[in-house]
This record gives sequence, C-alpha cells and structure tokens, in this order.
Amino acid sequence: MKRAIAAIAITAIACTQETQNKLGRAVQNWTGTNGVLEVYAGDKLVKRFIDVDKLSTAIATQGNVPRPYRFGYGFLDANLNMQRDPEEKKVYFEFSDYSTSYVFYENPEK
Repeated sequence: MKRAIAAIAITAIACTQETQNKLGRAVQNWTGTNGVLEVYAGDKLVKRFIDVDKLSTAIATQGNVPRPYRFGYGFLDANLNMQRDPEEKKVYFEFSDYSTSYVFYENPEK
C-alpha cells in the first residue's frame, strides 16, 4: 500500500502542469461541484442554474480544438429562489465564450 501511494505521488510530481490540471478536472468531474450558474442582463439576474455538476469546454469533433462555448447540466431555478423545487427539471445549457451574451438551454417544459 505504501509503495502504491509513493508511486502515485512520484507520478503526480513528474506530470506536467497541464497533465495535473487534466487529472484534477477528471476527479472534479467524477465528484461534482454542486455549482451555481447565474446569467445577468446588465445588473439584473435573469436565469439561474443550480446543482451544476461541472462546466465543460466543447471539443471539435475533427481534431482536438476547443470550441468557443462551455456547457453543462443543472436544474433551471425558474423562480430564482436558490432551491430545487419539485417542478424544476434538470436541463442542458451552454454559453458563449464570445462577447455576444447568450445562454442556450433545454426547454424544461418539453
């Protein structure tokens, strides 16, 4: 057991920073973060997603190039009360990395 822990520690130290970041994200993706994503129009809160497991960067289907948006799954907090109410459903959402402000999300009514 001690040898296994030592081997993991040595491997982690030998990894590049990017590899360490990927390992950290893999652990975070597995464990989740219970995050909140809020969308503002100026200073007004207009959408909130709660119990967000993670945010991911989309990767192109051809090649290994990141796409200019992030995506995730969370519960649409329709009444903005920071609680997951029985009628609020888990939805897919994505938002742009560009300066154009938008959030695309799954219609929970369908």
